[in-house]
Amino acid sequence: MEKKPTAILTSDWHLREDTPICYTGDFQMEQWKSVVFVSELQHKFQCPVLHAGDLFNHWKPSPWLLAQAFDLLPKEFHTVYGQHDLPQHNWELRGKTGINCLRIAKRIKVLSEVHFGQEPNKGSLFFPNREPDRLILVWHHLTYNILPPFPGATGGNAPGILKKYSKFDLIVTGDNHDSFSVTLDDKLLVNPGPLTRQDADQEDYKPRVTLWYADSNTIKWVYLPIEKDVISREHIEAKNERDKRFVAFIKSLNKDWKVGTSFEDNLKEFFAKNKTDEFVKKIVYEAIGV
Repeated sequence: MEKKPTAILTSDWHLREDTPICYTGDFQMEQWKSVVFVSELQHKFQCPVLHAGDLFNHWKPSPWLLAQAFDLLPKEFHTVYGQHDLPQHNWELRGKTGINCLRIAKRIKVLSEVHFGQEPNKGSLFFPNREPDRLILVWHHLTYNILPPFPGATGGNAPGILKKYSKFDLIVTGDNHDSFSVTLDDKLLVNPGPLTRQDADQEDYKPRVTLWYADSNTIKWVYLPIEKDVISREHIEAKNERDKRFVAFIKSLNKDWKVGTSFEDNLKEFFAKNKTDEFVKKIVYEAIGV
């Protein structure tokens, strides 16, 4: 018989009604299939789901999206507010959010700590009588494994956070869309990563959640069912190509520009003399209101 975990760890679901521009498959099908997958895990093991923030991609989900979440989210769902869950990333405006609607309806539980922009104090959850007792911190905080995910990234590296907050047996972080775990002196940090792929650089990313076992303070990764070959970079490549053409056009304007002639007349004469991409023409004319 499979050992029962104490909790399921996850983060950054970014539930949304639209389809990310990089996604070429059926995003809604994959998104809700993943939600149901976690719900079935929770039902199987009858343990809480600990979510480290950014449940929705926008703080104000549509009624349809809110209803979908109400129907399909796992039971015993505990979360914190991420920046996407807060209007203007402002904690004081949390009462306006979709998260708060689910909380009032008693569909989810919002943990007291630690939401986006806040610092840890007492922690989020305490699991007594687990040989030994376990203290957990759930925190929406940009955490990375040694190296920052991008230049100028704020937050902190996992070993440093484990040292600073060593009173916690388990730290679950969200915000960084990468999936990793770090152990230091029997203390564990887990950054579960996002539930779905919503960025062009996630072509090789495999979404997963974590089963956590309190007695040993260890984890087991569980990969989610995903569709293959549905992440595309074509929109980025197309944009780069359009930008190149537009820059080339701007540089070419230095040639044969007549002083004293209106900008519009100069453009018309330029277009008549030079072969110019129709896309560039359209942008220019729209910009000057012609």
